[in-house]
Amino acid sequence: MAAKSATFGYIDVTTMIKAAAKGAPLKSTGVLFQVSPMSVMGFSEKNIKTPKDIIGKTVAVTPGDSMSQMWPLFLKVNDIKPDQVKIVSGDGQTKLNAVTNGQADLLLGYVMDQAIKLQDATGKPVTPIRFADSGVNQISSGIITNKNLLTENPDLVKRFMRASTKAAEAAEKSPEAAVDAMLKANAKAGVRDTLIVGMKQSVALYHTKETANQRPYRVTMKNVSDSLDLLVQYGGMDASTRGKPEDYVTLDFLP
Repeated sequence: MAAKSATFGYIDVTTMIKAAAKGAPLKSTGVLFQVSPMSVMGFSEKNIKTPKDIIGKTVAVTPGDSMSQMWPLFLKVNDIKPDQVKIVSGDGQTKLNAVTNGQADLLLGYVMDQAIKLQDATGKPVTPIRFADSGVNQISSGIITNKNLLTENPDLVKRFMRASTKAAEAAEKSPEAAVDAMLKANAKAGVRDTLIVGMKQSVALYHTKETANQRPYRVTMKNVSDSLDLLVQYGGMDASTRGKPEDYVTLDFLP
């Protein structure tokens, strides 16, 4: 995106913010996932439903990723001491294998990603415990572009965001139809039933209470500001480069 080899990107906006704070010419033109998908999850048969149920369990994490950075805060707000949980480390596939094979009770993952992969691989239902439900919330996926495009071709940005908004609204209205469209475009995208579960999990991340009556992508600047604070406290962002929400996100091109 910074090198203009693509016109628009759909990525984790906090990842973009870290790059932009270091000088990359990037900006988000709308945040779709305003509720963080970060979760700790395991098979429903283990009956782990609340943060307190995690005590004494083994959790698979990927050191250094965004979820592992927020994990200490999640434990803290739920009055869980780090030594009350056993940690095993590995990459994304290793985490899935650890839970599937019983080496770990839980893993850190996204509700619409790892939860679906676990369910697809085993056929067992999965129960995610979302970080956001404990007040640990960061903005997540959204549309980004090179800053220069905003002045060079604002009409293109407006048209793209109008189309993106309509697509998100259609998915909200009918997750099943959205999944069918996905499978028509890519037959190997996944299993229809679990993709529908994933789509419904995704739609649940579109709005906070503050934006419940707004169209998709219209994040509040307070949400962005709170995310900046978390990046400084736990995400390795230098406080001197924090800036303002408007430095990283604009709503000017939304319908």
